[in-house]
Amino acid sequence: MNKLKIIFKKQTFFLLIVIIVISIVVSILNPNFATANNLFAVFQQITVLGIITMAMSLLLISGGIDLSIGSMMGLSCVIICTMSMNGISTGIAVLTGFLVSVLCGFINGIIVSKSRCMPLIITLGMDYVYYGLALVISQGLFLTLGGEFKFLGRGRIIGIPVPMIIVIVVAILTHFLLKYTKYGRRIVAIGGNEELAFLSGINVDGYKIANYTLSGAISGLAALVLVSRLGNVLANVGSEYALKALAAAIIGGVTFEGGRGTVLGVFLGVILLGVVSNAMNILSVSSYLQTVVLGIIIVVAVVVSNIDTIKS
Repeated sequence: MNKLKIIFKKQTFFLLIVIIVISIVVSILNPNFATANNLFAVFQQITVLGIITMAMSLLLISGGIDLSIGSMMGLSCVIICTMSMNGISTGIAVLTGFLVSVLCGFINGIIVSKSRCMPLIITLGMDYVYYGLALVISQGLFLTLGGEFKFLGRGRIIGIPVPMIIVIVVAILTHFLLKYTKYGRRIVAIGGNEELAFLSGINVDGYKIANYTLSGAISGLAALVLVSRLGNVLANVGSEYALKALAAAIIGGVTFEGGRGTVLGVFLGVILLGVVSNAMNILSVSSYLQTVVLGIIIVVAVVVSNIDTIKS
């Protein structure tokens, strides 16, 4: 009986119920929602968001945040396309684009850990830096990959889209990292109480830099999937992803205070956003109103995640 009470109190169980209820209601309003093709499309649409949300979750759990991961991703996409359009081999362009995201994550980690400033403000500033660089490189023009490098975004393995496989693998690896490695346990400890973690002998700055760099690497992977799927990009291609990733992570039970959160919860948060977005498209809700709904979801999620603090 106690086990049942614990299950009912879990945010993941609550999220699952919300997703099912929304799906049933939308299916009644429009039967096209519940078709296998549409549900398959929903999962494909959330793959890039799913990958980048894992990066955001790792940072939030360690007590950090990165509002620049969307622009970081956009910068990588722009660099890949620019190099490709200038005759550089796709392999080198892809590797360079990926490494740029890793470098951006490393730079964020260095500034956040050494400056002792709020990561929210630092990464907000870096968001402008990376977006500005993407604009400078692209000159605000549409860039194309020239029809190459389709496998990561549009390929299939035994009938399963490659992006779906990638997001599942990233989620499993993130779960393993947090649950079964010393690295994972230490970033959870830093997020739970940074001072105590420091007094326990943990190299807090080193783990912060490593975590931001890892986040940059995951964002770079998301950029490869995105540019491979789209084939052409603008500088603002990643502009909405940081906010959505933050929303999905908070909805999934990760808190701003750090030290708490599960990959399953985060994954369900991503699915909920994907289902809501698809439902609004199916029900012909205007894109302006969809933005309002997304904002409301974020505010509600933040308030709900802070209920324990309010009670205490």
